[in-house]
Amino acid sequence: MTALQPDPIVPGSDVLSLRRGGPTVQRIMLGTRLRRLRESLNISRDSAASAIRASDAKLCRMELGRVGFKQRDVADLLTLYGVQEPDVRQEYLDSVQRANEPGWWRAYGDAFPSWFEQHLGLEEAASLIRTYEVQFVPGLLQTPAYAEAVIRLGHPISSPEAIKRRVELRMTRQELLTRPGAPKLWVVVDEAALRRPLGGSAVMRDQLRHLIDIAALQNVTLQVLPFHVGGHAAAGGPITVLRFPVPDLPDVVYLEQLSSALYLDKPEEVDHYLAVMDRLSLVASPAADSVAFLERVLEQT
Repeated sequence: MTALQPDPIVPGSDVLSLRRGGPTVQRIMLGTRLRRLRESLNISRDSAASAIRASDAKLCRMELGRVGFKQRDVADLLTLYGVQEPDVRQEYLDSVQRANEPGWWRAYGDAFPSWFEQHLGLEEAASLIRTYEVQFVPGLLQTPAYAEAVIRLGHPISSPEAIKRRVELRMTRQELLTRPGAPKLWVVVDEAALRRPLGGSAVMRDQLRHLIDIAALQNVTLQVLPFHVGGHAAAGGPITVLRFPVPDLPDVVYLEQLSSALYLDKPEEVDHYLAVMDRLSLVASPAADSVAFLERVLEQT
């Protein structure tokens, strides 16, 4: 029985981007590599799970990168898969350590629900973020005052300190747009989000100015979906699609709900939402016209 050679870690910006994504992306990458090894040897998931004293369900979650890894478990799987070279084994164990390191967002653990942590890690590592918003300005483009108004809507009984912490987290997330190697952000925002006066007129004017300014960034494409378009493909609600700089990590669709979120990565599901995003970008105003649209809304606010 000959094991498939493990995927090499190639030095360069792609790996740096993945490491910047913290434990979320490291878990997904490590799980993918382990799954490929197992499948290349035609070893069943039940057999692999037995080798690490775990259930089939736990091994499935490990291969999907949805749980943490223990070095002992990974070492036992590598032995089962015939990976004996000390350097290669150490590479995997180093990946376990990176997968278990806390991301920067752990400092804000009190400011977000557990289901949002995966999104923070994926967002941090993405090379392209495409998003559509119908009700609010997207979080990556919100001003502090606008973000506070949005957060208060969703957490009306939270303390001022809790609100402040959530705003701080949102502002920290936005730093990824202006750092070296920043991802491309492609936003389609519904006119309804621009007309809804959250926080009052002064807050909305500042928010609109901020959108006009940030649309000038080379890595940001901002389109407005005006009312006159009528019905459209994304009538169900906001959508975010995240793409990553290596082919081993599939696109992920993020659908946020009131008290949970869905993360979709099956090709047929992702393709459906990518088609929706493509149609939205075609019917929305072009980027240059969208800036002029924002300026007109600003004059009217």
